[in-house]
Amino acid sequence: MTTKANATDDSFHVFDTTLRDGAQREGINLTVADKLTIARHLDTFGVGYIEGGWPGANPRDTEFFARAQQEIEFENAQLVA
Repeated sequence: MTTKANATDDSFHVFDTTLRDGAQREGINLTVADKLTIARHLDTFGVGYIEGGWPGANPRDTEFFARAQQEIEFENAQLVA
């Protein structure tokens, strides 16, 4: 008998931090439109979690989360802060 505790699970989830950590690199200045485009591509690639920044920390992240919620219908990803 196979139980959840001893069953093999070959799936994995990618937690992408491009929109947060990647955006902190010197010389990188992503617009909200850039972040929305990247989020769509990451979702298309099958990424499970997209760390989009921190809403409330700055106007750009706040706008990104608001617009992503309205404009993107994620098929694979969950947008996280």
